[in-house]
Amino acid sequence: MAAEIHSRPQTARPVLLNKIEGHSDAVNAAVLIPKEDGVITVSEDRTIRVWLKRDSGQYWPSIYHTVSSPCSCMSYHHDSRRIFIGQDNGAVVEFLISEDFNKMNHVKTYPAHQNRVSDMVFSLESEWVVSTGHDKSVSWMCTQSGSMLGRHYFTAWASCLQYDHETQHAFVGDYSGQITLLKLEKQTYSTITTLKGHEGSIGTLWWDPVQRLLFSGASDHSVIMWDIGGRKGRTLLLQGHHERVQSLRYLQLTRQLVSCSADGGIAVWNMDTQREEAPQWLDSDSCQKCEQPFFWNIKQMWDTKTLGLRQHHCRKCGKAVCGKCSSKRSTFPIMGFEFPVRVCDACFDTIKEEDRTPLATFHEGKHNIAHMDMDPSRGLMVTCGSDRIVKVSNNKCSTGCPTKT
Repeated sequence: MAAEIHSRPQTARPVLLNKIEGHSDAVNAAVLIPKEDGVITVSEDRTIRVWLKRDSGQYWPSIYHTVSSPCSCMSYHHDSRRIFIGQDNGAVVEFLISEDFNKMNHVKTYPAHQNRVSDMVFSLESEWVVSTGHDKSVSWMCTQSGSMLGRHYFTAWASCLQYDHETQHAFVGDYSGQITLLKLEKQTYSTITTLKGHEGSIGTLWWDPVQRLLFSGASDHSVIMWDIGGRKGRTLLLQGHHERVQSLRYLQLTRQLVSCSADGGIAVWNMDTQREEAPQWLDSDSCQKCEQPFFWNIKQMWDTKTLGLRQHHCRKCGKAVCGKCSSKRSTFPIMGFEFPVRVCDACFDTIKEEDRTPLATFHEGKHNIAHMDMDPSRGLMVTCGSDRIVKVSNNKCSTGCPTKT
């Protein structure tokens, strides 16, 4: 695994600025406090902590609050200093943080789910808190009255969520690998469409309301960009991780996508370039190059007195081919393949050396990354995971974002 990772293109890695330790269990979410040298964390150890950077350069907890159940996720709204915590028991708890970040007062507890809350978004515009849970549902509740407005059930655990505040559309990823687009209303909803493309459970979503792009990461190690605004069903596949993708951020200013995986891999994808959609895989009973039968094609094997071959697919043209006709491997970044994949011999000959120029850079976070947050204006990134460590890094080397001088 290590050899595979280091074979990928490398640039100067993100510089670790601070390491925050002290949790006794996995840290499920960490967010940077805008315009403050601070980080908010929630953990399986049932704690909500606000860490402020002291004169010594180290982060110390200014707020240490324990709740009744493990904390699974959070949504923090800085302008109003309201924070919503999802818990393992299905409840969502709202707190108000003081201006000096030294005190936190309980506001409401919402009975959002019957099982673990997996993700949530607070919308100040509608005064709603929208959440997903392991009870296979998405719910939306009024933060003014504390009452349930609506709920929709899926056939699998609802794992992650993004919300368009202007149009009140919710994107919900689930463990079956599907993403459902819902239009939420008071007391009702409508299902707009279902997006299918991943071969594993959806681990993370990110919505860019400006370009109207949805990004999804999954346990199949891939990232997909869905062009929702284009209304043509255009998708781009990005493959550069060797483990499940667990966190995403799209940087609108520099048009770069940052993705993090469970093995600590951090990928920075250049989305400000012309990319091509990967082709759909074609079905055939015989190799579409040499016409030899595949092993299930009993009739042709009998007629030609030959043994059936295993079916493969060329990642560049999508044709069904045998192993002999697809003996070559190549990167093809324009289609999102940043490490060598199977291509047929004919396509391999058409790939020029300049076509193999990477369109992404790869870095090592050196710990399991379950959640990541970024502040592009300061060039900061925070990551956390099951190793109970929170890392604050300077990410200017990879993203090109403006940094504080």
